Amino acid sequence: MNTTSRRLLITVFAAPFAALALWALAVPGAGVSLDVAAHGGPRPVGPLAIASASIAAGLAGWALLALLERFVPRPRLTWTLTALTVLALSLLSPLSLPSTGTNTTLTLLHLAVAAVLIPALPRR
Repeated sequence: MNTTSRRLLITVFAAPFAALALWALAVPGAGVSLDVAAHGGPRPVGPLAIASASIAAGLAGWALLALLERFVPRPRLTWTLTALTVLALSLLSPLSLPSTGTNTTLTLLHLAVAAVLIPALPRR
């Protein structure tokens, strides 16, 4: 594995660690009830769901960035604008929740993952 691939893989797996650290502070630490509406009633958002979603976002971002680097004249700018747009759209769901603790925590989880992926995935 080359240095670039290793750096990207580390970045992809750093995102869930950031989110899980925040989850640990909010849910077990501060007692926030992190439940979201699902089929059949509310379901808790646990560490497995957070890690899975964070890794999926990182891998999707990596794939998008690889395409942009191959086909777009200014891939880093395009990546940043696209990632910020996706982040803004992803925040619509947690911000629409009625519980302040839940929506604040979910919003912060989204921002934590974005704070790792958006600046670190593109090459310097």
